[in-house]
Amino acid sequence: MAARRSPPQERERQRPRDSAAGNDQVHSWTLVTSQALDTAWRVAKGSVTLAVSFLVGTLCYFRSLHLYLGHRLKRWIGYLQRRFKRNLSVEAEVDLLSYCAREWKGETPHAKLMREAYEELFWRRHIKCVRQVRRDNYDALRSVLFQIFSQGLSFPSWMKEKDIAKLPEKLLFSQGCNWIQQYSFGPEKYTGSNVFGKLRKCVELLKAQWTEFSGIKDDHKRGSMCNILFSDAILEYKLYEALKFIMLYQVTEAYEQMKTEKAIPSLFRLLFTRETSSDPLSFMMNHLNSVGDTCGLEQIDMFVLGYSLEVKIKVFRLFRFNSRDFEVCYPEESLREWPEVSLLTENDCHYHIPVF
Repeated sequence: MAARRSPPQERERQRPRDSAAGNDQVHSWTLVTSQALDTAWRVAKGSVTLAVSFLVGTLCYFRSLHLYLGHRLKRWIGYLQRRFKRNLSVEAEVDLLSYCAREWKGETPHAKLMREAYEELFWRRHIKCVRQVRRDNYDALRSVLFQIFSQGLSFPSWMKEKDIAKLPEKLLFSQGCNWIQQYSFGPEKYTGSNVFGKLRKCVELLKAQWTEFSGIKDDHKRGSMCNILFSDAILEYKLYEALKFIMLYQVTEAYEQMKTEKAIPSLFRLLFTRETSSDPLSFMMNHLNSVGDTCGLEQIDMFVLGYSLEVKIKVFRLFRFNSRDFEVCYPEESLREWPEVSLLTENDCHYHIPVF
């Protein structure tokens, strides 16, 4: 039997119900999709934000690190430059007149005198440059030794005949100079029984360095080695103390000869006429021990230095310009074959090296 058909009214009522159910289903899927997309967007947005934040933080970190390292590197380079400059006890050549213009400004009588003296050196003495030497109580010794090494000068004749490294012991054992234990190494006030060992090391260093420099024939290489040596304050200090001891040894030798009425250079007779240097001990205690500490070399000491090293030390005393003492030599009675080194001074206290 065929099924009974629904009346038209019932079918009309069924249609809105089916339509409402479909609408609810579409709305439900739309809502789920929207929520899913919203959740995905929030996750993606959070991930992107986190990644961007991480990237920005990383960039900021590396930027800060770069600035920090750059600052530290700049300070380190500046420190090294300052340290190197401070340790370079003999500076590079500079134009003489430019140096004068920088150092002696103004219209005072003394400034005018110094400018005239520098112009004399430049135009008539053919000194075109100057090497500034560190201002301390070793600068006279430094100026002389730098030129001996840079010129590759050989040992004095008397040093070739003796082993100068054994001179400290010779003074003690052969000549009975036990007072040498009171020798002072510049600022060091006391060394006691160790003085002979320290002096021997200083003299051995001087002998080794002098031998090395005198054997180098290339001027450029000698100049480079001088720059290295005269940037080492510890080695310099030992070399200057060795020079002081060489001076003391020569004074002692001259004193022993004078006691036996042998002929000695007049500069030593002048030295021994002073109450403060009437013998080697008083010379050491009153003069030599202070060199490098509280004072530099005096004029009579420059005579002894030149004689001991067998070099003629020519000094331009700029503050004595237009007088007979403008140019002096230590010693005055040097032998003709002795090599010459030149210094200039503005006050007899500090010295620089003129370059011809």
